[in-house]
Amino acid sequence: MNHDSKHILIIGGGYVGLYTALRLQRKLRGSLRNGSVRITLVDPQSYMTYQPFLPEAAAGNLSPRHVVAPLRRVLPKVRILNGRITKLNHAGRTATFEPNEGSAREIGYDIVVMAAGSISRTLPIPGLTDIGIGFKTIGEAIGLRNRVLRQLDVAESTDDEEVRRRALTFVVVGAGFAGVEALAELEDMAKDSTRYYRNIAPEDLRWVLVEATERVLPEVGPEMGRWTLGELRGRGIDVRLGTRLESCVNGHVVLSDGDAFEAETLVWTAGVKPSPVINATDLPLDERGRIKATTRLTVAGHPDAFTAGDIAGVPDVTNPGQYCAPNAQHAVRQAKVLADNIVRRLRGEELLEYRHKYVGSVAGLGLHEGVANVYGIKLRGLPAWFMHRTYHLSRVPTLNRKVRVVVEWTLALFFKRETISLGEIHRPRDEFRAAVAADRRR
Repeated sequence: MNHDSKHILIIGGGYVGLYTALRLQRKLRGSLRNGSVRITLVDPQSYMTYQPFLPEAAAGNLSPRHVVAPLRRVLPKVRILNGRITKLNHAGRTATFEPNEGSAREIGYDIVVMAAGSISRTLPIPGLTDIGIGFKTIGEAIGLRNRVLRQLDVAESTDDEEVRRRALTFVVVGAGFAGVEALAELEDMAKDSTRYYRNIAPEDLRWVLVEATERVLPEVGPEMGRWTLGELRGRGIDVRLGTRLESCVNGHVVLSDGDAFEAETLVWTAGVKPSPVINATDLPLDERGRIKATTRLTVAGHPDAFTAGDIAGVPDVTNPGQYCAPNAQHAVRQAKVLADNIVRRLRGEELLEYRHKYVGSVAGLGLHEGVANVYGIKLRGLPAWFMHRTYHLSRVPTLNRKVRVVVEWTLALFFKRETISLGEIHRPRDEFRAAVAADRRR
């Protein structure tokens, strides 16, 4: 190993981490080959999840394997460590790495990239952990799919009306992108699945969307938000605006509007917050608890520390006084500038400002339904759905994944989607444990 080499440590393997490493791998090809530069990426998972496709994975439109990118395959010149950074001492240029298995150790570095992203922001609501599930990971998306389909199986197999009603009631909290897209895709899948059940009709399903504000999908603007609200209600979805979840102990859901009912499934998508790693660093935070960034994507006051994405408060040059929204559109573009600025830093060149005017948003609302507001052009229905798929396909990392996604979409034109619950994949040892217990009772 060349001990005089520059070591770049990237914390996080999401949008910013992966795309930064991918660009550095290409632009520093010679330096990586001769050992003058080394890159290490740390993430608990060995893959990057393309989150805009989580709703389609949950609905069975895409295989879960095709909405993730394997880090080691995509980044062959980068060292991938699976675990977490539990402490960052930037003054001493060291990070404490805790692997998924084994003891913690110190990692030295010259340049650090803080790209750990965000986690679900929860509230101290009684019972939230009883039936609640998030929607940020591929595991949560597939777990939710299995849960919804399993509840259909439960309802079909019981004569108890109370059990049946509880099983067929689904609650989603949060009417932003994640909540609306997850609800729309899952509702579409569940409704489509009822054709295979003798005793369940589409109208037996109850979907409730709970939103504390008075708007749905604020990202697409007021007009398209109102259209989306009408579309959801037209599909029979019970949308509660200006309403909060008060409690859900043992599945007894209580809302702030005074309504109460039983539900077996609750999806929590009411916002995100920066990764907890920011509380274990000596880097400055802004008033919102994010890492304080400059327009050049360095950490304020620390030229050898870079940051972007959900974890960072990046000033919006195109909208003075505001910050860049924490979304995939900015994260992917920030990663490009961030990587270029690291190269410039290594070469002693002046850094570039991140400048990108938000062009708008697209959202899928189930098969062949969508809403979009891009460059002021407002679309709904099939054209918006097509734009949603086209845009996100262009952003999926690697040609390999793009081709696999297109193939799956093409096959879906000719074959019906799978509606099988594989809940046991999350508890693979249950059957074996039951067999062991049965033998012991003999």
